[in-house]
Amino acid sequence: MKAVILAAGYATRLYPLTLDRPKHLLEIGGKPMLDHLLDRLPLAELEAIYVVTNAKFAPSFREWSEAHPAPIEVVDDGTTSDEDRLGAIGDLQLAISTMGIDDDLLVAAGDSLFFERLDEFVRFAQARDGVVTAVYDVGDLEAVRRFSSIGVDAESRVTSFEEKPERPTSTLAGIALYVYPRSTLPLVAEYLAEGNNPDQPGRLLEWVLQRRRVYAWRVPGDWFDVGTPESLAEAERAFGTSA
Repeated sequence: MKAVILAAGYATRLYPLTLDRPKHLLEIGGKPMLDHLLDRLPLAELEAIYVVTNAKFAPSFREWSEAHPAPIEVVDDGTTSDEDRLGAIGDLQLAISTMGIDDDLLVAAGDSLFFERLDEFVRFAQARDGVVTAVYDVGDLEAVRRFSSIGVDAESRVTSFEEKPERPTSTLAGIALYVYPRSTLPLVAEYLAEGNNPDQPGRLLEWVLQRRRVYAWRVPGDWFDVGTPESLAEAERAFGTSA
């Protein structure tokens, strides 16, 4: 298995903190945000880790990766601003094609933080014949409107998926943490070739659900989606005392 970490955004909502520094390398609890994610991943299961970023921040990521013990390769998507970015799904396809990835693939957003390790997530995915997405119960139908609402049956198979729903029926929110089996990787290029939205990884999953089995794995412990000053401060409070 290999891993692609999506970290090519410009985090304009966090200006001025992210004017000259990538969001994913902002320190939380005394170390870069991305280090927290890697600490939770089952690194022993991963042959390679690709971090996809943009031309503006690629030097920062390369400097960070050189000091990290994990086998990390930085992929520069060539964009320089929020206006010309490829989008998360576009970046995923870039990594698959340029790195020649032909293995089961773990895909994660670089701004997701977890308290618990994610080894069980990989074991869950390896035991199933299909794509797997992580889900988190936000406990409130209003709150889930900011994410994606996912319906799941008794066997953990996803039965419905709606990105940013107006009238959600489930409090299970989809998280940008997936395992795509090797056989499903060509679907990413097919999705983009049809002219679909190249951003928001959940859009790809919603499309894949019509073509393949998709399963849901519930994240243990807390999860943080860092994208605003408020969520950054919340994560700092949580990880500053327990990380």
